[in-house]
Amino acid sequence: MRKTFFTLAAAALAALAAQPAAAQQKTTLRVADSLPIGHIIAENSTRPWIELVGKLSGGNVEIQYFPAEQLGKAKDFLQLTQSGLVDVGYVGPSYVADKMPLSAVAELPGSFSNACQVMRAYWSLAKEGGFLYENEFKPNRIRPLFIAALPPYQAVLGASANVANLSDLPGKKLRASGGAQDLTLRELGMVPVRMAPPEIYESLSRGTIDGTLFSFVSVESYKLADIVKSATVGQNFGTVVVTYSISDAKWQRLPKDVQEVLAKAGDEISLGACKTFDRQETETADRLKAKGVRMIAFDKADQAKVDAAMAAVAEDWAKTLDQRGKPGSATLKAFRGALAAVSQ
Repeated sequence: MRKTFFTLAAAALAALAAQPAAAQQKTTLRVADSLPIGHIIAENSTRPWIELVGKLSGGNVEIQYFPAEQLGKAKDFLQLTQSGLVDVGYVGPSYVADKMPLSAVAELPGSFSNACQVMRAYWSLAKEGGFLYENEFKPNRIRPLFIAALPPYQAVLGASANVANLSDLPGKKLRASGGAQDLTLRELGMVPVRMAPPEIYESLSRGTIDGTLFSFVSVESYKLADIVKSATVGQNFGTVVVTYSISDAKWQRLPKDVQEVLAKAGDEISLGACKTFDRQETETADRLKAKGVRMIAFDKADQAKVDAAMAAVAEDWAKTLDQRGKPGSATLKAFRGALAAVSQ
């Protein structure tokens, strides 16, 4: 009887001792972005990543998600993440081009034909040990947990733009996210206009801008389908790459098992979500055509001019960075190599 008592007591003490340990294993991360509710990236990358982290951790990692600029605007998230005010922030390199100019290599026009190519190539360079990780993320004291890139952008035009071929585009004012997109528009004679995506609807409907560079899925995400009148098709005006990144300081404080969960979930989402993006791009293009949006396909002569302009943009981009003491040409070479590897 005495032996039974001590056995039960020991078991009870062990259970009590285990409770604080279990509580200590619980990790909560604040994730924030500027994307509107229902955005394709949020629905096909961010939320699936949150769910996968919860599943892989057995519920020991809790994600608190703050979308739609609740904690800051797109241009602010690098600083918010570095400072720790946000644990995992939506860091779009094009929004902080002065701090992360090399990542624009994945946004250069003409170098890929679908989201899977660009996402897989970029991820191979951005994850730990990759060229962009060592030369861009690490110096900024952050590391990407997962990334997203939409299908190649088209010139999406409103009622103020009457466009039938390439010669109609010069002089048109198109919203661009900066970086490589600005260079592309200028090379083709258009005028890039900087603005945050949530501002596009009002500006396009009023004719303040003639259009925007966007994937078709973004047209629906930002509720532009009713005011878009025409769009190019089969082009690649680049894209925008976004990362959900964590500061090095926060990463080092995380338990090893949590780091492993975040890394595994990031790999799966970064390499898998692109299939959904590409499928939805095709489906959205069909819906836009059904709504009466005129799709503009360039003839061979115009296409040759576009291809030449896009090739010039890539080379000029690299040379400009080289002149600033940044490894522009080396970055372009690394990205082209990564694209070749994932396209095999």
